[in-house]
Amino acid sequence: MTTVSIPHTDVAGEPFPAARFIKEIGRGKNGARSMTRDDAAALYRAMLDGRVSDLELGGILLSMRIKGESVDEIAGFLQAAEASFAPLQAPSGHYAPIVIPSYNGARKMANLTALLALLLARAGAPVLVHGVTLDPGRVTTAEVLAALGVPACATHAEAQAAMARGEVSFMPIAALAPKLAYMLSLRKVLGVRNSTHTLVKIMQPFAGPALRLVSYTHPEYLEMLGEYFITAAPAGRGDAFLMRGTEGETVANANKAQQIDWFHDTERTVLVEKQLQVEQLPDLPLERDAATTAAWIRQVLAGEVPVPPSIAEQVEQCLMASGRIAASRVA
Repeated sequence: MTTVSIPHTDVAGEPFPAARFIKEIGRGKNGARSMTRDDAAALYRAMLDGRVSDLELGGILLSMRIKGESVDEIAGFLQAAEASFAPLQAPSGHYAPIVIPSYNGARKMANLTALLALLLARAGAPVLVHGVTLDPGRVTTAEVLAALGVPACATHAEAQAAMARGEVSFMPIAALAPKLAYMLSLRKVLGVRNSTHTLVKIMQPFAGPALRLVSYTHPEYLEMLGEYFITAAPAGRGDAFLMRGTEGETVANANKAQQIDWFHDTERTVLVEKQLQVEQLPDLPLERDAATTAAWIRQVLAGEVPVPPSIAEQVEQCLMASGRIAASRVA
């Protein structure tokens, strides 16, 4: 797909002329041209700041939905997204923070993202879970954490204090990055997801390096995000694990492990191979509601029920990478 750079005037506080961008990205799946990284950053920054009219904003979101994001565009969007909110400060220690986005929840099976987060925190890693609190028809991680007695953090200070105490920190996206939360809310208006749903799954909200757990649902995103982490991700931001989501969540499927790719210093390593067969299925919650899931997680944490092997492997690999990031940070 051809990339085009369009001269523009980007003046803070003034309306942003977006029509010239829409003209290029709005030509459909085959006729559209992608923006440069700088242009994408300028456009998304203006969108977040409310300097793009509602009509143009809808045109941009739908155009990108049809066209799909290029690596340069996702890099530019993410640059503007991460600059739109204050970064978090991680506590010092033997592990770099582990970032777990949770924006899908579960429809068919129990959402075990909270188990992953609690196991990592119990091992001593700072853990930030960020995401939505409610999603009609789905059980969110926020609901499971609340049933486990883990409250949502309303401010950066609360989130940082929770991590310093060795607890899982959950921040609703509305508290962590309000401008991104607004962009996510437009799904209710347009009826479809937009580029922001990808950005919140790959953003790194800490000032220092961290380990990001990233999931994808559509095969084309495996290719695009893989190229992004190798060629376009800013240096010094830490590592990323990329895997196919479990109903969109970044926790390993308890019934059959997915492949996990590790991106470290522009290198890609397969940490966990895709599991083709399972000898014996683990004992899992009988229902997917938050209360039942939370009760089962308590049993796992108490040692009454074994940790599903795929999740135990994910925890081990997360601690390995997080420890390496922390060690390189102080070297």
